[in-house]
Amino acid sequence: MKSDARPPGSRPFTLVGSVAVVAGGLLAAITAPLSLDHGSWAAAYLVLVVGVAQIALGRAQAALVPRAPSRATVAVQVVAWNGGSAAVLAGTFLGLPLVVDTGGVLLVVTLVLAIRALGPRAHRSQRTAVVWARASYLVFLALVLVSIPIGLTLAHLRSR
Repeated sequence: MKSDARPPGSRPFTLVGSVAVVAGGLLAAITAPLSLDHGSWAAAYLVLVVGVAQIALGRAQAALVPRAPSRATVAVQVVAWNGGSAAVLAGTFLGLPLVVDTGGVLLVVTLVLAIRALGPRAHRSQRTAVVWARASYLVFLALVLVSIPIGLTLAHLRSR
């Protein structure tokens, strides 16, 4: 019997994130020759935020949290991350910065849930590799969290 190495809580993140990476690649191939406004940005957003960041979020969370998040928490995170990303993409293409802001809020909700799931800081009894992995994951979450208001500000500036 073959065992799946992925933790069960990471499956929705990995599935949707993988589809987004492929969709971003296809979008880049389509939009580049057509010189569509926001095409390369949207392709990069799909690959990096909707794809890679989502996969990293799900995989790290499933591997590093002391107790696996409930199915409801994972569902809220996946829906908020992808709904927020859809709002960011739609708001950018339509020139509606308040829609982009709404998407940003949903992304923040996902990150706050991820930070809460991680729980208190690593215990001294944990192996050094686990402590470093948790610290790296927190840095990743913090970088994504800090990038959100920067992106929202840029969306507002571009819409003027």
